[in-house]
Amino acid sequence: MAAAAAAGLIALALSWLGWPRLPQGKLDMTSLLEIIKISLAVVAGIGGVVALVVAYRKQRITEAGEAREHARLYAERFDKATDKLGSESPAVRLAGVHALASLADDWPGGRQMCIDVLCAYLRMPPEPEPDADQDPANHVTWRAMREVRATILRLIGTHLRYNDSISWAGAHLDFNGVVFDHGADFMGAQFSGVVSFDGAVFSGGTVSFSHTGFFGEPVSFAGAEFAGATVSFDEAMFSGVVSFDGAEFSSGTVSFSNASFFRDTVSFHEAVFSGGTVSFSNAEFWKGLVSFDGAEFSGLVSFDGAEFSSGTVSFARVKFSSGAVSFGRAEFSGGAIWFNDAEFSGGTVDLTEVADWSHPPAGLPEAAVGLQLPQSVPAETSEPRGHDVRRPETGDVGEETEVGPD
Repeated sequence: MAAAAAAGLIALALSWLGWPRLPQGKLDMTSLLEIIKISLAVVAGIGGVVALVVAYRKQRITEAGEAREHARLYAERFDKATDKLGSESPAVRLAGVHALASLADDWPGGRQMCIDVLCAYLRMPPEPEPDADQDPANHVTWRAMREVRATILRLIGTHLRYNDSISWAGAHLDFNGVVFDHGADFMGAQFSGVVSFDGAVFSGGTVSFSHTGFFGEPVSFAGAEFAGATVSFDEAMFSGVVSFDGAEFSSGTVSFSNASFFRDTVSFHEAVFSGGTVSFSNAEFWKGLVSFDGAEFSGLVSFDGAEFSSGTVSFARVKFSSGAVSFGRAEFSGGAIWFNDAEFSGGTVDLTEVADWSHPPAGLPEAAVGLQLPQSVPAETSEPRGHDVRRPETGDVGEETEVGPD
């Protein structure tokens, strides 16, 4: 084929020069050799291009075949792992959990599917604990099955940490209705995908979200029940949209101590603080919006040492019906804090020992049941301020407006 192409190119070149009608001696041997050399070079170049095209097509076919083979192998691993999760043996289920986690690490394209299966296992209601004395065999099995759930939580928590070699931080996590009755460790986790704890029940053990970062996509604890567990959000960083709307804090301990609320929106809209202890001690409210609008405070809630330095914190339409809410050593040094339309019908709301009252909340009544205000106002706040924040009559979070002396 190459020879035919070369001969054709030579003939074409000679024809273009007028051969064989050229006068005798017009086309000397040197010119003929140059024509042959050029023709052969062109043929070689064309051959090289053809070879590259063929090699590229072979590579694509090989890669496609390898991709299909990898997909087949991943699918087989997935099927085997999920089959193990349905076993009656706790040991086999545990093996299935580790197999799925390993597959999620190896298979970026199927990682979310593996995580979905692990979360779905957690959403299945746990069996009630059998009596250890009356049914020791079933109690041993129950404890082993509980270990399967604990392992799933441990693996997910580990993979959400920023320093894990293969991070699942951006994955969607569906913990809707999951019962956390024996604790979980999400310390240092980075939640940057869509995460839902809607309706989850924190009923026992210790669940740690300490040093956790809530970034990017929404994270929701809407309707969650904090009923007996010790749950820590200590030193967590809230910089995305996080919802505790309708959550119920009825018993146990929930701590947001030293947490930072500095961007976007964190909402406790219509949450119920009815029992146990909830602490926002030393929390920093310095950007974004933190809303407790419509919440009910009838338990023990502490804002001791909290810093309200910028951003907006709203207690609009909050019901203080019983219990105690304290703001000891809190600093109201900037930002906008609203108490518009709040109801003070019982318990105590103690603002007597604030550390900084230079930018007091708006909407507080001069007197109300259980409301305890500072006895003296610092001198720097006795004169009208050149910059104040007023809340519209609607009770919604409003814009800052410049207010000066008449």
